[in-house]
Amino acid sequence: MFLKPKVTLFAAILALSGGAVGNTDELDEIANYRDYSEVLSSSGQPSESQLRALKDAGFERIVFLAFSDSHGSIANEDSQVEKLGMEFVHVPVDWEAPSKADFYLFAGAIERELHKKTLIHCQVNFRASAFSFLYRVLYNDVDMGDAKKDLDSVWVPNETWRNFIFSILEENGRSPHCDTCLWNAD
Repeated sequence: MFLKPKVTLFAAILALSGGAVGNTDELDEIANYRDYSEVLSSSGQPSESQLRALKDAGFERIVFLAFSDSHGSIANEDSQVEKLGMEFVHVPVDWEAPSKADFYLFAGAIERELHKKTLIHCQVNFRASAFSFLYRVLYNDVDMGDAKKDLDSVWVPNETWRNFIFSILEENGRSPHCDTCLWNAD
């Protein structure tokens, strides 16, 4: 298949560059920036200059999981991302009421083109890290404990988000429990 060599070539470029392409210092300045794999990362809201740094680092798609009028969001982020030559996907997720439809819309967008290097972001990486956790466990078969450790490095989900995560996992025949998984924010 044609896409496989592209992924392999990209992996070789990453290996030769020490794991990143572009200005990694600027990426590290993005709030709660996390790399999960060669093609999947999450963060809080990047600035306009950080969007350019993401492009320079090889990102091809930006997925935004908050509302466009959220505090700190970039005006016209969609058109700015598109002008940089990246795909923009917007799934506005209500902080107080995340829905299964939101998650599956997000997952469908990621699954459509698995090879695209993607940043998933929201305001501070709470929504994005929760969606990343679910995606990695359900679609990438990442170990629950490893994915939960990554989620915990950003935040411990509150009751609303814990219930949301549990409902998605249950719907997919997965238990949220593992030896190292602590789910209480208390």
